[in-house]
Amino acid sequence: MIETKKEQERVILLGVSLPDEKNFEMSMLELEQLAQTAGGLVIERHFQKRERYDTSTFIGKGKLEEIKQIIDAQEIDTVIVNNRLTPRQNINLETKLGVKVIDRMQLILDIFAMRARSHEGKLQVQLAQLKYLLPRLVGQGIMLSRQAGGIGSRGPGESQLELNRRSIRNQITDIERKLKTVSKNRQTIREKRVRSTSFDIGLIGYTNAGKSTIMNLLTENNHYEADELFATLDATTKQIYLKDRFQATLTDTVGFIQDLPTELVAAFKSTLEESRQVDLLLHVIDASDPNYLEQETIVLELLKELDMANIPRLAIYNKMDLVDNFVPNLHPSVMVCAKSAKAAQTIRSVIISEIKKHFQPFELTISLEQNHQIFELSQLALIDEISLAEDKQQIKGYISEKNKWKIEALYHGLS
Repeated sequence: MIETKKEQERVILLGVSLPDEKNFEMSMLELEQLAQTAGGLVIERHFQKRERYDTSTFIGKGKLEEIKQIIDAQEIDTVIVNNRLTPRQNINLETKLGVKVIDRMQLILDIFAMRARSHEGKLQVQLAQLKYLLPRLVGQGIMLSRQAGGIGSRGPGESQLELNRRSIRNQITDIERKLKTVSKNRQTIREKRVRSTSFDIGLIGYTNAGKSTIMNLLTENNHYEADELFATLDATTKQIYLKDRFQATLTDTVGFIQDLPTELVAAFKSTLEESRQVDLLLHVIDASDPNYLEQETIVLELLKELDMANIPRLAIYNKMDLVDNFVPNLHPSVMVCAKSAKAAQTIRSVIISEIKKHFQPFELTISLEQNHQIFELSQLALIDEISLAEDKQQIKGYISEKNKWKIEALYHGLS
């Protein structure tokens, strides 16, 4: 039996630019990347300038006829719209164009379904998809009647989506119940981490900025990384050593993106909360992206929504080998090429400098007999200097407020 290679879905991208809309071109470029990540072959991009969206078909009648002709001539399989369509708009577009039509939100949900690896991640994606598709069950057109699958059909499956609303609501209730159990377990782990002596660091940033690359760099771990959108969905926490034996944890989380579906923000809240209790946020930015300033703004706005704006931040401008005469917009910051040999040490050094700003300096004098306790001290504090004076050792360094009492109780001499 001869196997034939499955052809990619041939896709047209469609957008409407409103007078007061910001970052429209950036959004369309992202849509193309999203479509490619989902496995589509983008044939053409089309947009229309309008005062408002057409309530019935999203775009105007003339543009609709133009797109229909292109679909027939280019043998297009799918139209992806760079906005959130109402159920009515979705049905009307499919009816008039004769092909599957999905919007930006369903495309992102589809990619999340591809990328989720953990049990919790899969549950969260399924919950988000069901909530998104629930109001679209009645009168669905080509998208649900087709059995071929493809972009926009991953996840719950067509047979499930054709069930009645009560059944879908029952599925949602069941998934929410399961997620509550998982959330309780996560909360228990998080509380233990808060009570621990470790310094906790979170990686945040726009999708595809290089967070997983930085994660691998600092942990020397083969965490999944790729030049694609939403390469990482499930929160991953690893232990790292920043200086000597000083311990820290590093958590990589899902990337941010503009117009993230509200269903996903809610569904992945527990995942994003992995970074809400950290001591320092590493904001990774792709310096080579022409829209990096807009991406910075989107991340900062989302941090405000998540009540994370007050957490100390360090901006890491990545991919510096691809830019010239770059001036960082955020401070404090460090500029690196994550693929270079010196990148890990450079980032560690700057992180240590930032930690010292938030730690308290201390001086401690111990006897030579207490020398073995320096090992425990070095796990809790950043030690800068150890000097010998007669039969005593003088130690200078920095320690967090939450660990200071432990050293005071142990040595009775912390100043």
